[in-house]
Amino acid sequence: MDSVLEKLQVPRMIKMSLYPRECALQKTPPEQALDAKSAPTSGDRSSARRVALVGFGTVGRAVARILCERTDGLLRLTHICNRNFERKRQPWVPGDVVWTDDLQIILSSEADIVVELIGGLHPAGDLVRGALNAGMSVVTANKQLIARHGPELLQLASANGCQLEYGASVAGGVPVLPALRTGLCGDRLHGIAGILNGTCNYILSRLESDRIPFSEALEEAQARGYAEADASEDLDGGDARAKLSILALAGLQVRVSPTDIRARTIRPIEAVDFDYAAELGCTIRQISRADLKETTLFADVGPSLVPTDSPFGRVQRNLNLVLTSGEYGGDMAFLGAGAGGDPTAVAVVSDLMAVAASFAAGPRPRSALEFASPKVSCDFETPWYLRLVVKDQPGIIAGLAAILSAHQLNIDAVLQKPGFEKSALPFVITLEPCRDAQLHPAVQEMSALPFALRPCLCLPILR
Repeated sequence: MDSVLEKLQVPRMIKMSLYPRECALQKTPPEQALDAKSAPTSGDRSSARRVALVGFGTVGRAVARILCERTDGLLRLTHICNRNFERKRQPWVPGDVVWTDDLQIILSSEADIVVELIGGLHPAGDLVRGALNAGMSVVTANKQLIARHGPELLQLASANGCQLEYGASVAGGVPVLPALRTGLCGDRLHGIAGILNGTCNYILSRLESDRIPFSEALEEAQARGYAEADASEDLDGGDARAKLSILALAGLQVRVSPTDIRARTIRPIEAVDFDYAAELGCTIRQISRADLKETTLFADVGPSLVPTDSPFGRVQRNLNLVLTSGEYGGDMAFLGAGAGGDPTAVAVVSDLMAVAASFAAGPRPRSALEFASPKVSCDFETPWYLRLVVKDQPGIIAGLAAILSAHQLNIDAVLQKPGFEKSALPFVITLEPCRDAQLHPAVQEMSALPFALRPCLCLPILR
């Protein structure tokens, strides 16, 4: 079957606390407060599903506001859990909502659904497991937790007759995970590819548009709030490969650890690479891709050349794009804002509504879920872009060609733009399609040559 990247032209119970001190149950002021379990009801309020919200940061606050403003009677916010919650109180939160920083209060409550928005593996993992074991459904935006423990937690939810929804964990403003789990579940997907990290896409699109230095684009992304002070998780591919692991779980029904997926950094990309890419009718984006072929999952995250007029080439700034390829349904595309408080909150509340609606269907059957555990490989076969920076001297091309020939690699083109100093001359060699494993021994030899000033930059060309 064709890879999705080959068809880029898409046709269509534990004592836990959030704060390390003895924590007691706290509520809103007595003159306003009512216990959530005995609060008076009006209209459909008594039948609304009780929601306990853990984490009151940017996303949590947006989720709470949406829940408090809803009038359809499906969901009722009963608890908010956050450390230093006294400083987090908001006047628009109803007086009967219980505020606390003790996770045990949440686990011993009568909440129907727990929303986990604290992130990380601990104590979030203990909270989610405790809620599922107590028969509470869980909605989470925690990509690291789902990427590393998703299969186990889904099985735990199924065994306890409840639900685990994680639609906000990847491309929060794009409903790709619900689509994979429901809308496309009738298809047999074999390929998923995407621009999954808005920080990287912002930086690369700025390099493309204005040819500014990488460091300047990074500083701009940090100033705009698109990147953390330490952006390593974004730049080096850790964030994207965790998201790719989740997409593979939801769409391909396979269990793959993020650490088994190779991640390549975007740090070596320079403005000159966009000049050379343009000569090839391409631009550069951080692409996450996974193709399931029999018992092997080919997966990789990193900067790649993509056609300028392709869906990936047209994605600018901090947007996300996910493409899927199925045996019956063909190619599908999902585009939108991947992060931000309001878009992610919408995804969380959409998951809450799906869980609330499922209560009307009665108890969920208890069953064991099965996920395949394929071999994971990064040995894709693609054309390649090799950019070298050398001290100019006679015989450079001959020396490089000899190494490539010894490894049975065919040169497609040699590109050299004028105007650069001979003491640090960048030029590009493109190769005909070859396997990753075949290429890299040759690249190591080329980078060790005496005229090579830097390691060779190696990027796949995805046409």
